[in-house]
Amino acid sequence: MALLVHLKTVSELRGRGDRIAKVTFRGQSFYSRVLENCEDVADFDEMFRWPVASTIDRNEMLEIQVFNYSKVFSNKLIGTFRMVLQKVVEENHVEVTDMLIDDNNAIIKTSLCVEVRYQGTDGTVGSWDDGDFLGDESLQEEEKDSQETDGLLPGSRPSSRPPGEKSFRSKGREKTKGGRDGEHKAGRSVFSAMKLGKNRSHKEEPQRPDEPAVLEMEDLDHLAIRLADGLDPDSVSLASVTALTTNVSNKRSKPDIKMEPSAGRPMDYQVSITVIEARQLVGLNMDPVVCVEVGDDKKYTSMKESTNCPYYNEYFVFDFHVSPDVMFDKIIKLSVIHSKNLLRSGTLVGSFKMDVGTVYSQPEHQFHHKWAILSDPDDISSGLKGYVKCDVAVVGKGDNIKTPHKANETDEDDIEGNLLLPEGVPPERQWARFYVKIYRAEGLPRMNTSLMANVKKAFIGENKDLVDPYVQVFFAGQKGKTSVQKSSYEPLWNEQVVFTDLFPPLCKRMKVQIRDSDKVNDVAIGTHFIDLRKISNDGDKGFLPTLGPAWVNMYGSTRNYTLLDEHQDLNEGLGEGVSFRARLLLGLAVEILDTSNPELTSSTEVQVEQATPISESCAGKMEEFFLFGAFLEASMIDRRNGDKPITFEVTIGNYGNEVDGLARPQRPRPRKEPGDEEEVDLIQNSSDDEASDGGDLASVSSTPPMRPQVTDRNYFHLPYLERKPCIYIKSWWPDQRRRLYNANIMDHIADKLEEGLNDVQEMIKTEKSYPERRLRGVLEELSCGCCRFLSLAEKDQGHSPRTRLDRERLKSCLRELESMGQQARTLRAQVKRHTVRDKLRLCQNFLQKLRFLADEPQHSIPDVFIWMMSNNKRVAYARVPSKDLLFSIVEEETGKDCAKVKTLFLKLPGKRGFGSAGWTVQAKLELYMWLGLSKQRKDFLCGLPCGFEEVKAAQGLGLHAFPPVSLVYAKKQVFQLRAHMYQARSLFAADSSGLSDPFARVFFINQSQCTEVLNETLCPTWDQMLVFDNLELYGEAQELRDDPPIIVIEIYDQDTMGKADFMGRTFAKPLVKMADEGYCPPRFPPQLEYYQIYRGNATAGDLLAAFELLQIGPSGKADLPPINGPVDMDRGPIMPVPVGIRPVLSKYRVEVLFWGLRDLKRVNLAQVDRPRVDIECAGKGVQSSLIHNYKKNPNFNTLVKWFEVDLPENELLHPPLNIRVVDCRAFGRYTLVGSHAVSSLRRFIYRPPDRSAPSWNTTVRLLRRCRVLCNGGPSSHSTGEVVVNMEPEVPIKKLETMVKLDATSDAVVKVDVAEEEKEKKKKKGTVEELDEEEPDESMLDWWSKYFASIDTMKEQLRQQEPSGIDLEEKDEMDNTEGLKGPVKSKEKARAAKEEKKKKTQTSGSGQGSEAPEKKKPKIDELKVYPKELESEFDNFEDWLHTFNLLRGKTGDDEDGSTEEERIVGRFKGSLCVYKVPLPEDVSREAGYDPTYGMFQGIPSNDPINVLVRVYVVRATDLHPADINGKADPYIAIRLGKTDIRDKENYISKQLNPVFGKSFDIEASFPMESMLTVAVYDWDLVGTDDLIGETKIDLENRFYSKHRATCGIAQTYSTHGYNIWRDPMKPSQILTRLCKDGKVDGPHFGPPGRVKVANRVFTGPSEIEDENGQRKPTDEHVALSALRHWEDIPRAGCRLVPEHVETRPLLNPDKPGIEQGRLELWVDMFPMDMPAPGTPLDISPRKPKKYELRVIIWNTDEVVLEDDDFFTGEKSSDIFVRGWLKGQQEDKQDTDVHYHSLTGEGNFNWRYLFPFDYLAAEEKIVISKKESMFSWDETEYKIPARLTLQIWDADHFSADDFLGAIELDLNRFPRGAKTAKQCTMDMATGEVDVPLVSIFKQKRVKGWWPVLARNENDEFELTGKVEAELHLLTAEEAEKNPVGLARNEPDPLEKPNRPDTSFIWFLNPLKSARYFLWHTYRWLLLKLLLLLLLLLLLALFLYSVPGYLVKKILGA
Repeated sequence: MALLVHLKTVSELRGRGDRIAKVTFRGQSFYSRVLENCEDVADFDEMFRWPVASTIDRNEMLEIQVFNYSKVFSNKLIGTFRMVLQKVVEENHVEVTDMLIDDNNAIIKTSLCVEVRYQGTDGTVGSWDDGDFLGDESLQEEEKDSQETDGLLPGSRPSSRPPGEKSFRSKGREKTKGGRDGEHKAGRSVFSAMKLGKNRSHKEEPQRPDEPAVLEMEDLDHLAIRLADGLDPDSVSLASVTALTTNVSNKRSKPDIKMEPSAGRPMDYQVSITVIEARQLVGLNMDPVVCVEVGDDKKYTSMKESTNCPYYNEYFVFDFHVSPDVMFDKIIKLSVIHSKNLLRSGTLVGSFKMDVGTVYSQPEHQFHHKWAILSDPDDISSGLKGYVKCDVAVVGKGDNIKTPHKANETDEDDIEGNLLLPEGVPPERQWARFYVKIYRAEGLPRMNTSLMANVKKAFIGENKDLVDPYVQVFFAGQKGKTSVQKSSYEPLWNEQVVFTDLFPPLCKRMKVQIRDSDKVNDVAIGTHFIDLRKISNDGDKGFLPTLGPAWVNMYGSTRNYTLLDEHQDLNEGLGEGVSFRARLLLGLAVEILDTSNPELTSSTEVQVEQATPISESCAGKMEEFFLFGAFLEASMIDRRNGDKPITFEVTIGNYGNEVDGLARPQRPRPRKEPGDEEEVDLIQNSSDDEASDGGDLASVSSTPPMRPQVTDRNYFHLPYLERKPCIYIKSWWPDQRRRLYNANIMDHIADKLEEGLNDVQEMIKTEKSYPERRLRGVLEELSCGCCRFLSLAEKDQGHSPRTRLDRERLKSCLRELESMGQQARTLRAQVKRHTVRDKLRLCQNFLQKLRFLADEPQHSIPDVFIWMMSNNKRVAYARVPSKDLLFSIVEEETGKDCAKVKTLFLKLPGKRGFGSAGWTVQAKLELYMWLGLSKQRKDFLCGLPCGFEEVKAAQGLGLHAFPPVSLVYAKKQVFQLRAHMYQARSLFAADSSGLSDPFARVFFINQSQCTEVLNETLCPTWDQMLVFDNLELYGEAQELRDDPPIIVIEIYDQDTMGKADFMGRTFAKPLVKMADEGYCPPRFPPQLEYYQIYRGNATAGDLLAAFELLQIGPSGKADLPPINGPVDMDRGPIMPVPVGIRPVLSKYRVEVLFWGLRDLKRVNLAQVDRPRVDIECAGKGVQSSLIHNYKKNPNFNTLVKWFEVDLPENELLHPPLNIRVVDCRAFGRYTLVGSHAVSSLRRFIYRPPDRSAPSWNTTVRLLRRCRVLCNGGPSSHSTGEVVVNMEPEVPIKKLETMVKLDATSDAVVKVDVAEEEKEKKKKKGTVEELDEEEPDESMLDWWSKYFASIDTMKEQLRQQEPSGIDLEEKDEMDNTEGLKGPVKSKEKARAAKEEKKKKTQTSGSGQGSEAPEKKKPKIDELKVYPKELESEFDNFEDWLHTFNLLRGKTGDDEDGSTEEERIVGRFKGSLCVYKVPLPEDVSREAGYDPTYGMFQGIPSNDPINVLVRVYVVRATDLHPADINGKADPYIAIRLGKTDIRDKENYISKQLNPVFGKSFDIEASFPMESMLTVAVYDWDLVGTDDLIGETKIDLENRFYSKHRATCGIAQTYSTHGYNIWRDPMKPSQILTRLCKDGKVDGPHFGPPGRVKVANRVFTGPSEIEDENGQRKPTDEHVALSALRHWEDIPRAGCRLVPEHVETRPLLNPDKPGIEQGRLELWVDMFPMDMPAPGTPLDISPRKPKKYELRVIIWNTDEVVLEDDDFFTGEKSSDIFVRGWLKGQQEDKQDTDVHYHSLTGEGNFNWRYLFPFDYLAAEEKIVISKKESMFSWDETEYKIPARLTLQIWDADHFSADDFLGAIELDLNRFPRGAKTAKQCTMDMATGEVDVPLVSIFKQKRVKGWWPVLARNENDEFELTGKVEAELHLLTAEEAEKNPVGLARNEPDPLEKPNRPDTSFIWFLNPLKSARYFLWHTYRWLLLKLLLLLLLLLLLALFLYSVPGYLVKKILGA
């Protein structure tokens, strides 16, 4: 495929010069060669070729620009030629000569000659057209000569075929008479919400019976390859020409189908916060309390004494009922307060803030086990103040939160890795200042009554503005406000509000509000939200939040002032504003603070300062804008407004608002800079002799009043006929169009992407072929669009954007779109058949990103409002964003509704529009609008339907520049509309009966008609044609063909009294046939399509209909196709839908299985006694037998009935099936109880196994029956099945290897426990001896098994996170591969089962040959399901389905009611639908019983007695019920008449109670089958409150093939903790299953083997009893077969394993919000079988009593705190304090080592700590009363942590804290051998040190460091302590008692302390000696030496003279 452009010549050029041309298509440009020294003709004669992969859209453009070429300067544009390729696409070859246009869109004389060809794939032009790919959706003329190959989709028929070309049939559809395509329509969206004209598919010739019905995949691919020019079939892509919801029109824009405003409506929210613990709080010896605030609600935790790492584990819940906007702006604040008590509020340690929206935008709406960083808002220079670990979750109604399974929390001690911050926020947040600069405001409304003002004016003559505005800014829970400007409509502030907060802030929005200051109360004038995400970018090339200075527009209630404004909420920013209020010039800047700077003020109080004023023009140059509108039609005016004249008023800002706009006339001219004046006048005068002064052009902003005329009972219309009123408004705004242009380009890209993605979803939903090709096309368009944006926005970089935000946004948009374009290209290459869904998800992300980027935070031009005024009162409005109407010369930049006819539905303002009032249309307008600069307004009428004359205002007769006040259409065409209303389905139940009496009303222009009323149905088949005659449409014929007006269809419920109730609305576009066209294929007759019906924002069913608009030619109606078909006599003069259009029907039989009715509620206060079920489908039906006494037996005695009915061949058109339950009363009366509509019969259609299928299923995909007969009688082997026969003659070992090759067929499953154990032991040997050996059997109990299983589950969840995507992808693959055609649904079911099986295999806790590699002790496990068992096993609806019966509405208020509340009971049964006659393979089967039809082998439904055993394990996260934030839960169980309340065993003050109880109940099904397990809160006084309950349908479980009566354990054992619970042994169960499923087997033998059907299972053949004796047994192999039962061909399905399920608890008062979860399981044993054993003992483990003995031997290097009184020496009086966490009140102190001068202390002191410990949870259990007033003790579980602190004792002041260490007794660093080796690293955890557990080691001795924080908040070593820890059980401690401190028994010796510790005044000399010697010993020694030397010297000198004399004299 290629586009060829031959550029021939450009003539009439001016002057001489070098010329160059640039040709652009799809963003890719080619330049011509340079023609030098051309005169007036440039002869280029050049060819350009674009190979295109996706079909060219008829709206795409070709652009040619001609430049004067310059080597030095940039080229100067001469002119541009643009051409829409519509003609080219249609005719494939066009030659054009046309004038160029210049920059201002003015035509210049230069002309250009060009030839364009469009080449199809195989070289011959137009040999096939893209309709063959996907139904040709564009409204092209069918070319008479075009040859088409046969399409790839059903529905395109070749008109002529080149000889020798092979024809391919479409995929096997059986065509019936007339050749209608009965199945899929070609590429038509069957479910699209709105079809805007399309081409219809070609008729098909009848298929010859001998042709194969299945088109081989390979053939399709060959065909695709041939069609796609030899491309790989995986790379073909389809462009948007075939968009399934293409808007072909050029002159109309799509109407918005959803009506009701959703914003501003209050909803239920619940914020739940668990404060777990705090760590590293800054401060010494504090008593911390955590305060949790959400919005204005505060709650406190309890106080923990003298610790800076308190453990709370307290849960808080806050409930709100507000609108989402208010909710998400609420601030969650966690603050830690120190020493708070009744009298003082305590001091703040630190706090953490985040808004609710941030939490809600997290995955799963929650943060789980994350650490919040505390900082001090009053001192920003200080660092972090500690961490609080918490869970935060926000739940809205209907959200379900997956809480990670509660188990032993061990790995969350890594604080840095688990911070409470959203993804992408750096952990080190800095302080920053947010400057919100408020400059000035304009256009404020009047806010005070004018009474006083008028009096003043009369007396003093002063005229004051009636408003006193100020601005208030809210951010992160703080608010600041500017000064009040008294009485000013245009206040000037120039002030800035400064906030200080951490950056990036965790609060998304800042709220800026203009308020009016008033003596009584201040009211909001308008509100604007600044979304910080939109004005900043956190990428590496990002920028800090910045905004403006820019104007923001504020909207709210209407401007007329009333004392009580009913729409005041709108001014607060709730809901959509209905009128312009004011605009505010503001700016925002952020500055990151350098906290080390000493001059910084360290508080975070909000400050208000003066800001530097800015110049007038900085927000953009004022320009004159022109808005034009033409009202082409006003219909559907609500009848309440029908009696008074109506006008429509259009306003933009305050311009055009005549009723309550400005209080004084607006200025006609913009404020101008001096010197601007002349230039502007020049422009105005020069443009086509316009009026010399803009002031002459007065605005006309409202249409003349006109009385409405009656359309029908509900609606009126205005008779505009050929005279269409116009409005025009001049207004002045800063020229910031560029912002809007960029947003428009992105919006265009996004719209196209959204449309494409909808197509792809449609195609997947309706199972069209090749959705992947369409997706490739979509991605291609996306990447082209991105390139186009880059090229357009690049140009823009030249114009300097006005504000920093503009520049940064442009840069980031360019970056984003560039990368998006590249990603789209790479994605396109990856789109394959099986990855479509994943890639579709990725594309949805693109869409969200585009929409986010396109939302411009800096407004410029305000939105346009259209108000309907009746009697000068505002009644209803519509609001159109101005950017959608903005004109630009570049097509992509133009708004999507500019110069288009837009259909607007007016709605009621504010809260009046909520609910049913918002669904009624107040008026429907067809409105044409154009907005642009006044100087560009030349073409403002260009998009109107042609054929009008302008009517000017009287004054401007001669000046054609004046806009018209009305248009008069001379041309009019006459049409007939035929509406083929076939049926509707899944309508809303409008009557109390649960049904409706629907009729449809069709509106077209100013006519309306109704279908007949069908009583008592939700799925009416009207089958009626409505004919509208003499419809007059104005405009040119051709345009009407392409752009017919839309049809509105409303569905009503007929009521005998009062008016009809509205049930929904949808839109459609008719297919138009002009008089000169033939009524023949491919376009006619039209096909029925589904249109989505909306009721407010909710979908309310589908309408199946077709619409055709036929032009009545000159010869009158004779030319129209005849209205043939009988006029139904019995229905009166009602015309049915003609034959070519109505669907082709076949005879089907519907078999119904009637099982029983359950839980029927009262009807009109009377109980239901004799119910009956009526089944109805397409007018035929069947009634069940009557239940004679509902109370005694609610089951039916006749099980299966059937009826025959004509259904469409196309399954997508099948009508729904209605189930109605009526109660037969006396005297033949009966009342309706409830009804249920089965909207799609597809899942109940029986598809026989396909015999002729080729070898697709040679893999062992054993074809399964459709789910209904999942396990009906034995079917003969289907030919495709390959039997994997595992007979014993093959040696087993070999066989095992063979089997491993094919993972899906577990032919031999070997479970050899003994070998496994050996393996384990081998592995064990290598493991450190530290690890526990095999656990002792007697030690293990059920809880060991449970906790081991929970670990396994957590492990799996962890593995699934990374591999989750693969699983999904795999699922997708399985669902999309497989046989297309009849085997499809079976394949799907099979695939899903395979998938589940794989999952269970991977999760089967390491059984089979793969023992888990982990060093876990070998404990048998069970399966812990983190959800209900039902969700895992498809609700146990394998053959018995449950249909909820709904009642209708009883009043209007119930629209919000959930389905739960409307349920009045349940019908149990099933359906099977098949074409008659009955398939032979079923009727021929052995044991076939004709009375059961397709439902063979179902059990009897007679009453049966069952023993139900409910095991309740524990509850988690219960909703607190008492004011102390706790609850006292107990279990209550209801089943039938049995009601057990376990009230005396309530658990005090616990939100995570462990119940560990089992309850036995005898019940008889079916009367008692709904089990309710509830958790109540015990109250001392008053009634107990329900916390939450869960309901389990036991009957479905009991009868399910999955055998949910008693879970199959992992191993078989006759004693011990894993004892077999079921009264039937595995071998008996296996025999039973084989018998029921008619499976051959089980054949046991030789020992250790069993054969079932064609599968062999092996396993251990011996079992050990209690005494260790080994006996032979078959149970192990039988169990192995049961655990792989799903592999048994045909009859197999997964059996429920031994398990614990987790069920959400719900409270009817708070629908949809989880109140906690309950872990339980249920066993059921029929009473006619052997009785089961005693229930398992799962009572909670009792904590074990231990005693911890801690001996404090010595301390060393303790910091010295005190200064000596005399000598000034440092010393400390040391003592050591210790306690176990949670037992602070039992803290123990050593004696004091006085006056340690070296930091050494000797103690030899023993502490004794007795405690209760739960080994499984690693927690200490403490029971104590919370306060004096508590009724009973509360149990706490806290981690086992020992705290040791060193203190300095003071006599007269408080003792000084020196340092502490906390040892977690389960894992603490091994003590150092000597004090020297003991370092600080041991405690900080920064270095890996060997960890020990006191529970394993029992005795540990060593040195540990003691730490404290210094002034800079850093840890420092403050001492070392030598201690010995010795752990004994209570029994050992009793046998071997020791004394506390140094007491008997086993006393410790007294420490050997230096004497100085005696107080110095007792022994002054001693102490002096000690002091002097100790301190000055070196000095003393030196002095001594010196003295000796001096002495020697003195002696020497003394003796020398004598000696000398002696010597000399020789004496």
